[in-house]
Amino acid sequence: MQMKPQDKTDTIAAVATGPARGAIGVVRLSGAGAVTAAAAVFHPASGQALTKYPPRQMVYGTLYGADGGMIDQCLVFFSRGPESYTGEDTAEIHCHGSPQVLSLALEALFAAGVRQAGPGEFTKRAFLNGKLDLTQAEAVIDLIDAETPSAVHCAAGQLTGAIRRRIDGIYDLLVDLMAHFHAVLDYPDEEIDPFEVETISGQLTEAADSLHALLETYHRGRHLTNGVPCAIVGRPNAGKSSLLNALAGYERAIVTSVPGTTRDTVEERCTLGGVLLRLIDTAGLRESSDPVEQLGVARSRAALEEAELVLLVLDGSVPLTQADQEVFTLARTAAQAICVVNKCDLPLALDLAELRAIFPSLCVVSAAAGTGLDTLEALVARAFPQPPDTEQGALLTNTRQAEAARRAWEGVEEATQSLAAGMTADAVLVDVEDALHALGELTGRTVREDITARIFSRFCVGK
Repeated sequence: MQMKPQDKTDTIAAVATGPARGAIGVVRLSGAGAVTAAAAVFHPASGQALTKYPPRQMVYGTLYGADGGMIDQCLVFFSRGPESYTGEDTAEIHCHGSPQVLSLALEALFAAGVRQAGPGEFTKRAFLNGKLDLTQAEAVIDLIDAETPSAVHCAAGQLTGAIRRRIDGIYDLLVDLMAHFHAVLDYPDEEIDPFEVETISGQLTEAADSLHALLETYHRGRHLTNGVPCAIVGRPNAGKSSLLNALAGYERAIVTSVPGTTRDTVEERCTLGGVLLRLIDTAGLRESSDPVEQLGVARSRAALEEAELVLLVLDGSVPLTQADQEVFTLARTAAQAICVVNKCDLPLALDLAELRAIFPSLCVVSAAAGTGLDTLEALVARAFPQPPDTEQGALLTNTRQAEAARRAWEGVEEATQSLAAGMTADAVLVDVEDALHALGELTGRTVREDITARIFSRFCVGK
């Protein structure tokens, strides 16, 4: 199957639907030859050439293969650039979702001079053609990967440009400051208001405060996309693996009556109380002479240190032990901790009031029977409330965005300090330029090939 070498003006095609068999399959095309290529393999039932139809109109007809044989009865529509997703001419073939049908459709398009699209190449072209900024492009993959309603809403808001709009005000403020400086410098004979330290300081403070507030959203945004790291800890046989299985909804971890069954950390993702959790079932914390179990306990302690939420599981059917007390000390160091008293189907041997004095967030469950989990769900939701954002999706959701925003904030802070130290305006504005460059990287005004390559490598082919 011959494909043309990649360049910036060629026409690309890919299957945009999943690899599994389905009712509908979609093949997407983009590039200057998209409509011509679609017309070469698709003949409208009306007998009129596809290129004679107006854009954005579904056309019914027959799809033919590279050998001229009929493949399918299907629908096709096309859009003309720049009024399209990628900013180029685009077309979509909507046929039956057999993988063989889609493969034959691609072969026919390749024979017509089209090449296979790379991962994320459609969205990359949309970015390069000014249809999306980088934060909107990243929102596309976040929307595809979203695992909770909150993540969907956030990605959808970003896709409409929520972050860009928040940044544009800061960017424009700094650009105005730069423009004023250069106007004073370049046109000394004109009646232009001179620089006032107090005015510049106020503008820089406003920009720094806005950037700091933006950076503060990263904690919440990271939870939406990556989940909250949550360690399930306790002494052996308290029911940690049973709790993991109950929350995951299937037998993810081996459960036996033998203490120390879990020798390594076991991870699973689940949504609880609208919060995406990265659950980590840990080895029971106890002293052991078994080197394998010792390694598991060491990994458990490491997972506990990195967790933002700890679920401390206690066996409610037996009195507290020294091992429980040691786990208490470790769990109380976590940012958020919930005490889960397990095995409530058996007679209770613990003083709940005494435990609540240590862990105000406490629930009583039977992981084996699945009872009491609604209370745990409410406690998780309370521990990670959804803040009232000024605009849906105006959150930083990945490390790249947060790093660029941090460098922008540092540039503005350094400019503020330089101004306070009495340095000249041109020295102050060097730091402002650094901040502008970082903001440009955040949205894609300043394009770096390594950054864009890294972003679009996350995408599936056909998006």
